[in-house]
Amino acid sequence: MSVLAGCAMPPGSQNQAAGDALRTKDAAFAAPQGYGSALAAMPASGTARDNSLANAQAIDENGPDAHSFHQTGRASWYGRAFHGRRTASGERFNMEALTAAHRTLPLGSYVRVSVPGTSKWVVVKINDRGPFARGRVLDLSYAAAKVLGLQHAGTAKVNIEGLSRQEAKVAQAEMVAANSTDH
Repeated sequence: MSVLAGCAMPPGSQNQAAGDALRTKDAAFAAPQGYGSALAAMPASGTARDNSLANAQAIDENGPDAHSFHQTGRASWYGRAFHGRRTASGERFNMEALTAAHRTLPLGSYVRVSVPGTSKWVVVKINDRGPFARGRVLDLSYAAAKVLGLQHAGTAKVNIEGLSRQEAKVAQAEMVAANSTDH
């Protein structure tokens, strides 16, 4: 019986009827609770800002708490090859949402991921299992990788800090504020 999905399976290992799982054009995405379409809210370098993150739904009070978790290690990202596939949480993977895969953190928990030596950070919802590449501790969605500036590098050393639901709400508000004031 196969339970894990998303980054747990190599591309092409599932039977994808007519490629629907990878089709992204004109698709309606169900972003994780609390974020909306994060990629649209985060500008590409040198582009105008979109404040759609300000319209994000509130983070649910119920759910796992990972506030005592701390880890440092190498993160990578995954995107188009897994877009639309089911994750271990049952959600469909959305490369434009702020999510991540971790081997042991509770599904539905939130973590703050930062790049040492920079001011870059992002809050992501853990919705999948992985990574399964040796030496890596976290697989970020493309949107989260873009926020951290590692979409071109592919991997980077990161600090992972578990958040309570309340801490995740505060961090989300900080992300909205930073998105509306940075130019």
